[in-house]
Amino acid sequence: MKALRILLASLTALRRNVMRSALTTLGIVIGVGAVIAMMEIGNGSSAAIQKTISSMGANTLMVFPGAAASGGISFGAGSTMTLTPDDCAAILNECPSVRASAPVIRSKNAPVIFGNKNWVPMEIDGTTPDFLTVREWPLTEGAAFEDRDVRNAARVCLIGQTLARELFQGQSPVGQEVRLQNVALRVVGVLDKKGASMMGRDQDDLLIAPWTTIKFRVSGASTANTNSSSNTTGTSTATPRGQLFPGSAAGIYAARSATQTKNSPMPVRLITVDQIVVGATSAAETKDSITEITSLLRERHHLGEGEVDDFNIRDMAEITKALSTTTVMMTNLLLVVAMISLVVGGVGIMNIMLVSVTERTKEIGLRMAVGARGTDILRQFLTESVVLCLAGGAMGIGLGRGTSYLVSKILHWPTLPSLGAIIASVVVSASVGILFGYYPAWKASRLDPIEALRYE
Repeated sequence: MKALRILLASLTALRRNVMRSALTTLGIVIGVGAVIAMMEIGNGSSAAIQKTISSMGANTLMVFPGAAASGGISFGAGSTMTLTPDDCAAILNECPSVRASAPVIRSKNAPVIFGNKNWVPMEIDGTTPDFLTVREWPLTEGAAFEDRDVRNAARVCLIGQTLARELFQGQSPVGQEVRLQNVALRVVGVLDKKGASMMGRDQDDLLIAPWTTIKFRVSGASTANTNSSSNTTGTSTATPRGQLFPGSAAGIYAARSATQTKNSPMPVRLITVDQIVVGATSAAETKDSITEITSLLRERHHLGEGEVDDFNIRDMAEITKALSTTTVMMTNLLLVVAMISLVVGGVGIMNIMLVSVTERTKEIGLRMAVGARGTDILRQFLTESVVLCLAGGAMGIGLGRGTSYLVSKILHWPTLPSLGAIIASVVVSASVGILFGYYPAWKASRLDPIEALRYE
């Protein structure tokens, strides 16, 4: 009841000068509004930057084969093919921090032909539909090929925006057939525009097909002694028995007799891939993904405790760190600028409360004369200060939300509502009222009743 009486007395005192009270809260309104708007713009920018980082591959890991060595000389990464599609499937199924993984077969650059036009893309990749999930790469037209297309080595492909522009020049590529190494591929989809990579390379200048199509139909790697993308001696990549020449015409080679098969069996070797791309569940969990993948592949490749890894894992930790640091710095800078407005509003509150104490000196003396204690006077003036700040905070929240909405609609800047910023604004408003209103309230509570009654 006592607290309620103090609150009612404070509201009565504030209603005596409505205009002055409104102007006093203006600094808090602007300060809180700036905090809300800056935080929402900062959060929206951070989310947009994080999305950009993800699209650039910040949470993407690339697993490469290891290096072959002979006579103490290493031939470099990828000189021995040690990764298989089964490794890719195991990574997805047995690593909790991995959301998607896809094998990649890289074909040598060759012209893609449509009608009387041709273009040599920077990349010709064979992979699975999960590649688009790892790279977070949507399609603007058509649909992605499916897992059954990979199993059947279907003659289908996806093309990037650059390849679509150069070959089709405004026509719809979907449903059209292009030729690659004398293999007809039907275009089933067009990838969304990615633009240049951080190294300046055109990411849209590529063709993607099922890895089985690239390996067995386009590259013909199933009959080679080396992987099609490796120029050095490595593990042979033959297909299972009976499919030594996929895509070739039947009847060219005489069938082997049962005696020949028994006397000279053909070895069945593993199918290898050039690399495996892995998408971690988030950029923060890339380290966990690296640890899990390393442990899994060492176990699958039967590597002993002292043996060197026969694979390499690369990430983009440095780029992620640099961009994340920039984002945090920008948000903090915006917050500091907004906090300056709150401090200015708090100084205005203190100034007006000091003026109010001077104007109401006789009232204070009269209240003390009839039995009010210094703590009662302190509470009343402190309550007035907090009420002013909370009222300004409430209006500031509305102003900040409105400003954020207008910025997103008119300027098309990314914004993201933040409940935490609204709660923090209420807490900060009350804190500013207590901090800047305490000195005037303390000064009022220390007045001598006799001197206060004599004050003119």
